[in-house]
Amino acid sequence: MKRSYAAAAGIAVVATLALAGCSSSGEAAPEESSGPVTLTLSGWSLDTTPEFQALADAFHEENPDVTVEVKGYDATEYNTLLTADLAAGSGPDIITQKEVKFVPTFVEGGQLLDVSDVELPDGISGASSYEVDGTAYAVPYRNDSWVLYYNKALFDQAGVEYPDGTWTWDDYAEAADALNAGLTAAGSSAKAAYLHNWQSTVQGFANAQADGDILKGEYDYMEPFYDNVLALQDSGDQVDYNTAKANQLTYQGEFGKQNAAMMPMGTWYVATLIAQQASGDADDFEWGIAPIPQVDGSTAGLDNTPVTFGDPTGFGINAGIDEGKVAAAKKFLAFAAGEKGAEILAGIGITPALLTDAVVDTYFSVDGAPTDDLSKFAYSTHEVHPENPTSNKAAAIQGILGDMHTAIMSGSASVADAIKEAQDRVANEVGTD
Repeated sequence: MKRSYAAAAGIAVVATLALAGCSSSGEAAPEESSGPVTLTLSGWSLDTTPEFQALADAFHEENPDVTVEVKGYDATEYNTLLTADLAAGSGPDIITQKEVKFVPTFVEGGQLLDVSDVELPDGISGASSYEVDGTAYAVPYRNDSWVLYYNKALFDQAGVEYPDGTWTWDDYAEAADALNAGLTAAGSSAKAAYLHNWQSTVQGFANAQADGDILKGEYDYMEPFYDNVLALQDSGDQVDYNTAKANQLTYQGEFGKQNAAMMPMGTWYVATLIAQQASGDADDFEWGIAPIPQVDGSTAGLDNTPVTFGDPTGFGINAGIDEGKVAAAKKFLAFAAGEKGAEILAGIGITPALLTDAVVDTYFSVDGAPTDDLSKFAYSTHEVHPENPTSNKAAAIQGILGDMHTAIMSGSASVADAIKEAQDRVANEVGTD
């Protein structure tokens, strides 16, 4: 997925935080500041990720005595650079949790304040991902989930009916075959589908829909999911993994330039696609989102709740923060996680962790967003399983599973052999729960 890092990065983070663990625990009661307060907030890709500044500005407007300054980091090296700043005592007051799998690392390093007393609204998702031994160390403010994007123009060109919310993975494969045949007959070079090269495009669905637990070290449940995507690849319904890697294909380019009629991807892409269509970086075509295909009919259809996956993004507080700033920082966390923060995020096409009717209406009122009922259903109705368990073993295990994914998708190992090797490595290198 977009937030994946090598296991080595996790080890480096652990080591650096261990050196920095002498900072204050933050257990003392926070003191109210007697004057204006300036908080620093970590973020990344600030030019293309507007959520940080939008929340900071809105919070300041509501709380004029508190200014939130956003400190940008390189997105691909976020955890490494942030950890270095924390070790040097120059870390931000509010620490954005980009990846759930690193939360235990920050907790073990003594870098996150207990924020269990921050009141969260009913119905918010992802809060449990930030709990370690019953203590909350961050709050979720956004929670993307995976859906199916589809290009209505290419479906029309191929003479194939749009997704209707009832699809299983078998239905998805049948639609891909029909799309491929129809597009070829129409003289189009577009593929039926695009599957990006991240391991989560297969493993995330396997974990969520087959109730898998990567910490247990047994991964046979992933085999049918890999069999499905390899069949699509072998039939030519989607570009093969090796070609996608060699040509450095991007999911934005493949779907936005109409090289694929459908694509599983996270809801964060909605805002990107809207912006790219407005700027001309993506073609102008009508599109929609549908629930991600399901294993069987028990969770498919508009009368059921489809199962998908996605990790939240959250805000925590630096345990070394000045005590006079703690109250203001916790107030910002509550604001970002609450309905006002959610509506601000929805208004810029970002999926908040809190989805109320008002938030959903705000989201789909964004110019360029799809307006059909199925898109609204897919966005607002789902059971989201976390991609990463909150465990200090998650980063290392995900690194091994990333190697397994590459071996399978590139054809260098069979599904069964790659799974066996991954199981052996997890048992020998990490250990299981």
